[in-house]
Amino acid sequence: MKFSISSSELLKQLQKLSGAISSNPVLPILEDFLFSIEGNQLSITSTNLETSIETVTEVSSDEDGKLAIPAKILLETLKALPDQPISFTVDQETRGIEITSAYGKYKLAGDAAEDYPEIPTEDNVSAVEIDSGILANALSKTIFATSNDELRLAMTGVLVQVDFDKLVFVATDAHKLVKYEFSGIQSSEASSFIIPKKSLMLLKNTLPSDGQVKIKFNKSNAFFEFGATRLVCRLIDAKYPDYNAVIPTDNPNELQISRLDFQNSLKRIAIYSNKTTNQVVLNLDNGSLTISAQDLDFSNEATEQQACDYTGDAMSIGFNAKFLIEMLGVLETDNVRLKLSSPSRAGILVPDEIAEGEDLLMLVMPVMMNN
Repeated sequence: MKFSISSSELLKQLQKLSGAISSNPVLPILEDFLFSIEGNQLSITSTNLETSIETVTEVSSDEDGKLAIPAKILLETLKALPDQPISFTVDQETRGIEITSAYGKYKLAGDAAEDYPEIPTEDNVSAVEIDSGILANALSKTIFATSNDELRLAMTGVLVQVDFDKLVFVATDAHKLVKYEFSGIQSSEASSFIIPKKSLMLLKNTLPSDGQVKIKFNKSNAFFEFGATRLVCRLIDAKYPDYNAVIPTDNPNELQISRLDFQNSLKRIAIYSNKTTNQVVLNLDNGSLTISAQDLDFSNEATEQQACDYTGDAMSIGFNAKFLIEMLGVLETDNVRLKLSSPSRAGILVPDEIAEGEDLLMLVMPVMMNN
């Protein structure tokens, strides 16, 4: 088997796929890329058994064939080569690989393609289509709110709800929750599934800046197709908690404030907070916000006042500064609104403006106040 390709083009494709290569895999073959040639089409696959990525690119080839090639040495070789045509010659019997460049020859040993795991196929799938930019936005707004607690398996992923004409993405770790909605899809059914955080990180890093993404799913897997790339991930088999039950519906007290001013103030005040709770206290009264924190163990204390619009009852409420800072960093609008009902109920953080067809809600649980 022999084929030729541009070194930079091959490197570009492999870098997309390298995220699914584990450094300490359960099977040695998972350290490899699977190369498969049919006609002049080279299909390359990587997998860690939970997430698989496949991409197809054009090559100049003289025969069909398959081979698993060690990822690390191949990537390092391509990174060290300037852009030029390179050719691969594979001995199918010995699985020896010879790469020829303008500088010389490089020989390495491949592995049997038959040992490479089977990538899940699309059986009994449902499908929706979404704009790549909107999907990337949904992921960046939700991934950070997932849990790392393996005992709460459902929360370690993002819940995706397909609801005829809209998609809902939800993530929570029980302290914070994000719900992002996009209406503008077409689906013949309503369904939901949970995608692992790691798979979504890989998807986010491989998504193109524009174009359409086709999402197909069944009970076990989700399939994402865009351009010449296909990402397959195993779904989390668990029941997602009833997130709507924790979202307070009646929030008569509302703070409107500059997002960056609020975030920067919290960053400064948090330095003086208790390092276990990261608690900051918001004192809200007519048109004024005072942010304070103290760490009694070290006699540290800080207070700042911020210009804002506040309507509602005077209130003092404690929050974990780290969570608020993180949420404000994910939002993009100049101003944000914090809606509150009482000091013991969750606060709702929303952007001041949002694109048509989209909806975004962030919830943060209060920290019980130190007396």
